[in-house]
Amino acid sequence: MCGINGFLDLRRSTPGEDLTDVVVRMTTTLVHRGPDASGTWVDADAGIALGHRRLAIIDLTEAGAQPMHSASGRYVISYNGEIYNAIDLARELTASARQLRGHCDTEVLLEAIDAWGLDRALERSNGMFAFALWDRRERRLHLVRDRLGEKPLYYGWMGDTLLFASELKSLRAHPAFCGSVDRDALTAYFRANCVPGPRSIYQGVRKLPPGSILTVEADRARDRARAAVPVPYWSAFDAYTDDPRRSSMSDTDAIDAADELLLDATRMRLRSDVPLGAFLSGGLDSTVVVALMQRQSTEPVRTFTIGSPSATYDEADRAAEIASRLGTDHTELTVTADEAIAVIPRLARIFDEPFADSSQIPTLLMAELARRDVTVTLSGDGGDEVFGGYQRYRWVPKLAHWLARIPAGSRAVVARALLRVPPSVWDGLVAPLPTSVRPRIPSTKVAKLSKIATLDSPEAMYRGLAAHWDDPSALVIGGTDDEHDNGDAWDGDEIVHRMMALDTTTFLPDDILVKVDRTTMSVSLEGRIPFLDHRLIELVAALPESMKIRNGESKWLLRRVLERHVPDKLVSGPKSGFGVPLGEWLRGPLRPWVDDLLSPAVLQRQGYLRAEPVTRMWDEHRSGRRDWEYHLWDVLMFQSWLEAWDVA
Repeated sequence: MCGINGFLDLRRSTPGEDLTDVVVRMTTTLVHRGPDASGTWVDADAGIALGHRRLAIIDLTEAGAQPMHSASGRYVISYNGEIYNAIDLARELTASARQLRGHCDTEVLLEAIDAWGLDRALERSNGMFAFALWDRRERRLHLVRDRLGEKPLYYGWMGDTLLFASELKSLRAHPAFCGSVDRDALTAYFRANCVPGPRSIYQGVRKLPPGSILTVEADRARDRARAAVPVPYWSAFDAYTDDPRRSSMSDTDAIDAADELLLDATRMRLRSDVPLGAFLSGGLDSTVVVALMQRQSTEPVRTFTIGSPSATYDEADRAAEIASRLGTDHTELTVTADEAIAVIPRLARIFDEPFADSSQIPTLLMAELARRDVTVTLSGDGGDEVFGGYQRYRWVPKLAHWLARIPAGSRAVVARALLRVPPSVWDGLVAPLPTSVRPRIPSTKVAKLSKIATLDSPEAMYRGLAAHWDDPSALVIGGTDDEHDNGDAWDGDEIVHRMMALDTTTFLPDDILVKVDRTTMSVSLEGRIPFLDHRLIELVAALPESMKIRNGESKWLLRRVLERHVPDKLVSGPKSGFGVPLGEWLRGPLRPWVDDLLSPAVLQRQGYLRAEPVTRMWDEHRSGRRDWEYHLWDVLMFQSWLEAWDVA
């Protein structure tokens, strides 16, 4: 796992020494992504510069150094990621008389591109990656991102110079960088609690979409070169939606196929020349991954769990029980509130742009814990998107069916009635329930339900459930909210598959994978995700809804796989997920910090957000009348980002 960066200057008038100086400055910002080595390569005649920071995982020798040249001399690559089937590809290459200098997966990918072409090499590769490939013969730059978007890649034109890098901080180090806040991207951030791709928080800077290639020809006219757009080579959305005909596999055959693919996906991700372990949260997804790891390991797998002093969020006991049952070498660390809060000032620097999924805090703590003993870790991320785990997959079809029978006017009356009930009443109604089944922030959930009850389409309901701020354009000064129902009819089996397709292509790369990448790489830890093997996604996407949700049980197929490896009773209870008592912290130890960042005078001086709705929410939250922790965290993460990066 590594950090990449570089630029293509179409003017081609800068001396090589100056190109080198600039790319070295850019590369230095990514030392956390690659503490083991640094490399640069420039061609002043072409105006191209590539930078690389290396975290050595496979082939720790100089044979894995980058930027790397193909044996033919045609290609130069700066690469971040892992090709999990590199051994199989290498066998094919050597069988056709291709000589490999080492066993680094970067070299295998590079020689596969030289032998088969870029498109064919990508089709044959199973992995996570983002890379810049310079074709010296054709004088073309290719920027490429993996199918699901596990690895990040930003790019943007600054005048006649194309900048690209794993993280925004690297782009900022280039003297041509000029970044002003994109207010439409900021508006989208408040709806999604992250900046949705392909936008970034800066005007003129984009995220390369997952499964796509951007090709820029250096010798074309400048306006034509600048007009290049990403071209997809694979689409998760198409896997779910292209063919309405679903697989007719029997239950047994589907379980067998999923089990076999998960075993293979996990096996491929166990290859490492450095110590390897796994996150074990105590839930279904991480348990499956660890069980499959342990089944294929001759030694106890290293597993890591963060415990919380808050019983509502603590699953350490369950994780320890699972670790004992599987026979792993388990490490558990209970983190105090003070220790968790101490990481908050670092978040804006780690994430580079506003990011407000509060599970970023325990995930960062987990990464720091694991990095003490290992350099690579596997996780169960992606299980909800791939196998149908989110509650909205069960509830949206039911709500759409029920609400279709009720006149819109009557629904509006009920919605208003729900909102008139004081939040304290809803909190009191659920208080007697056991902690394991008690919903968190019930008044907020009721407010969300009342809103979607007035909507007319399943897509609008889905988007309403997924949104943080319902009307972010009313918060962001000068921002436009372009979120809308696209008008397509969602009905029957397609409702669930459309939601899964959207989550896999938006929420997964923009939120979940950003969180995993930035937290792990901030401590020089490589994260691998077996559930995001594209072969598994293609298999499960083609199965009918009943293979994902059956008789009210989510992840039906994955649970059947788990039963073959672990007693289901170990993970049959409800899962709260990694979380923190954020609402309590905002009222308590974080209150001075919040008061400073949310000061009406500060908000007005900055000119990005309207102070009135923020002040009202903070007053209601501080007094305990309402729980606005998610909305306030969105604002606080933006405000702390402005402060950390000194954005005007």
